[in-house]
Amino acid sequence: MMHGALTIARLTWIDARRTRIALAAFIGGLVFLAVYGTAVFFMQHSVIAPRQAHLPPLVRQATVQVLTLVGLYVANFLTLATAVMLPVDSISGEIDSGVMQTVASKPVDRAGIVIGKWLAYLAMIAVYLLLVAGGVVLLVWGMTGFLQPNLIGALPLMLLSAVVMVTLSIAGGTRFTTVTNGIAVFAFYAIAFIGGWIEQIGVRLGSSAARYIGTVISLISPSDALWRRAAHELQPPLLEQLNISPFSAVDVPSVAMVAWGVGFVIVTLLAALRTFQKRAL
Repeated sequence: MMHGALTIARLTWIDARRTRIALAAFIGGLVFLAVYGTAVFFMQHSVIAPRQAHLPPLVRQATVQVLTLVGLYVANFLTLATAVMLPVDSISGEIDSGVMQTVASKPVDRAGIVIGKWLAYLAMIAVYLLLVAGGVVLLVWGMTGFLQPNLIGALPLMLLSAVVMVTLSIAGGTRFTTVTNGIAVFAFYAIAFIGGWIEQIGVRLGSSAARYIGTVISLISPSDALWRRAAHELQPPLLEQLNISPFSAVDVPSVAMVAWGVGFVIVTLLAALRTFQKRAL
């Protein structure tokens, strides 16, 4: 099965690079970095540098840190959107066009097709995340001298969040049409986003019910919880305790939530394999 899966992964990688979605995502990432780099340049030379002598070092570092987190937040969102859109048509579109009947008739079993496509899109999303998140970090470092710490701990969490969306998109394609799949997967992300806010507001207001509701929603769709854990890893303890950053979490997702994110991917991928095995082509 693995030989067939690697063959499908290679063909999917080649085909995906030619799609307009991949090109649009790449151009969108470059445009974002250009706009973000321009904003950082003017912030550094018009706001931070002129006041550097009057700003305490901790305040200056906190300002640049928040500026970096804003860029990484957008980079995370772009990666998640790309993770949804790249594979959204991969299986359902090939079934509708009749291509899948030809592929499935070759000596590659259906499990190999799903796993191969999953591996290809996982690799593409990893490259895209390194492009946009790495671009943010390098732009800030080059213009301000601030190098974001703890990237080794945060980037895998951001990648896992994107892998959740890739897996959901592929799993949806084994059952739904392309349009229905895209709407459903984006709804999963919206649910995760709302759940995160409900949980944070519940903790701030001392509402146990709101906190538990937010936690349950995060279990159903863990992508936003993984980002909040990544943001926690990126911030120094003092900045988070002062609560001056919009990314400071009053209720940080635990390591158990990270483990659940991995388990969520495995369960969803197994469900995709089962659904695709039973689907009539």
